[in-house]
Amino acid sequence: MPLPLTPTFRDALARADRPLTGMWVCTGSPLVAEICAGSGLDWLLVDMEHSPNGLESVLAQLQAIAAYPVTPVVRVPTGDVVTIKQVLDLGAQNLLVPMVSSAQQAQAVVEAVRYPPRGRRGVGSALARSARWNRVEGYLQDADRHVSLVVQIETAEGVEAAADIAAIDGVDGVFVGPSDLAASMRLLGRQDHPDVVAAVHRTFEAVRAAGKPVGVNAFDPALARGYVGAGATFVLVGADVTLLARGSEALAEQFGSAAAEGTSS
Repeated sequence: MPLPLTPTFRDALARADRPLTGMWVCTGSPLVAEICAGSGLDWLLVDMEHSPNGLESVLAQLQAIAAYPVTPVVRVPTGDVVTIKQVLDLGAQNLLVPMVSSAQQAQAVVEAVRYPPRGRRGVGSALARSARWNRVEGYLQDADRHVSLVVQIETAEGVEAAADIAAIDGVDGVFVGPSDLAASMRLLGRQDHPDVVAAVHRTFEAVRAAGKPVGVNAFDPALARGYVGAGATFVLVGADVTLLARGSEALAEQFGSAAAEGTSS
């Protein structure tokens, strides 16, 4: 049987004639993931690093998202080869690996997503959804075609090594994380600081010069538009949890106790 694919994130970026817009999916809920999948966004990032997501919840979310024309990307919590193997075996076709600060780290991550002799991915296709339990003919030989890899630069060291990281064969794109980058630059919580924005721009230039797409996290609309203007080809502009947090706060402000006191006076 052929593998029922949406295009990989690598393919989606190559075909796009505009920046691809996405959001974080952090609740761990397949229902919320499905709601987000039907929104009309281009891609979703299912997060395992800062969210209550394990293998079972990621699997359920991938299954829920699969019915919609949106590209799911899974951020693993670490570049650990075992974790990457497990997430790939779930059927994740697009991975984002955080905290990559050197070409050596990037090379190790590339090897973790590839089968031998080109890499170190453990072979368990007969047991795994990725190959549909060995129902996909030639999966082991063609696995690289079905998997795309984005690495995340989010340290000052990573910014300086951006060109070398992007040049690694098998790195399909680079994503910049301004929050941890700001912390690395001793500017914790100040993602909009001019020095942080300048570092993001330098990373963009280095990655684009290497011929790879570059993306960024930017919840602030003005920053997001600025980064798109500076060459970002994929952006994350919100998260399910922040939408729920801010939306519920707005309801409380409009209809909660403070508003009720105002109407009773």
